[in-house]
Amino acid sequence: MRSRFSAFALGDAAYLLRSWHPSTRPAVLDLDDVVVWRRLQIVDTDAGGPDDAEGVVEFRASYRGPEGAGLLHERSRFVRHDGRWVYLDVVTGWAPGT
Repeated sequence: MRSRFSAFALGDAAYLLRSWHPSTRPAVLDLDDVVVWRRLQIVDTDAGGPDDAEGVVEFRASYRGPEGAGLLHERSRFVRHDGRWVYLDVVTGWAPGT
């Protein structure tokens, strides 16, 4: 999660695509270069240890865009693919505070 946040902050779309599971990865990723990602806070994790095949990371990412400051609060699923962790998708049915 931290490396993907850094890639968003640096505008590294190639890394983001490489760290995205092939089954859910978009063909092209067009990042918004006016958004400045500022801070990442890991709120919670579920599984994702050395012996796990999947895990969940809940995080808050603060940013600044044309309309001012914002906060992305999400629970993301990660899975091992070819021996490394990759982003799969957002946990469905979840909302902040639930």
